[in-house]
Amino acid sequence: MKLRNDVLPAEQVYAILANERRRCAIEQLGSAGGTVSVNELSTLVACRETGETPPPKRSRESVYTSLVQTHLPRLADAGVISYDRESQTLELSRRARDVRLYTEILAPGGATWSELYRALAVGSLLVVLATLLDVPLVSAVDPVLWTSLALGAFAAASAVQLWVNRFSVLRQLRLR
Repeated sequence: MKLRNDVLPAEQVYAILANERRRCAIEQLGSAGGTVSVNELSTLVACRETGETPPPKRSRESVYTSLVQTHLPRLADAGVISYDRESQTLELSRRARDVRLYTEILAPGGATWSELYRALAVGSLLVVLATLLDVPLVSAVDPVLWTSLALGAFAAASAVQLWVNRFSVLRQLRLR
């Protein structure tokens, strides 16, 4: 495994995340999962800020202007996004992970996804160990079945996370 030596310093990450519009832009780009036009991004951010779909034209134009003049150049200079000014397209770069670690998206129950996966792992391990140690009631079920159920729980949680993070953006785009 090769260690990265180009990680963004915490001070730079905090400066990037100090602005709500930049945080929202990074989140929306991450949810889109690919190349997005500046127009699409400005619409997504304006929808989020106003709570209206489609957002009012004036709000979308205001978001577009601030993104193009201030926020996108700053994110591009930090290496968080790849921004092609000619084609007006952008996508998250490898360094975006450094920023997104500070803004982990919440699972539907209010816990972070990493907390949810950690709880699933610990719970699954304890149940399988209890089975192997012949704990009454739990050991009545084959450890392979418990393991299969745990893997199914991980698969279900991953599917929910994919749905929440990726397909919510598609719904927003379709509604405008």
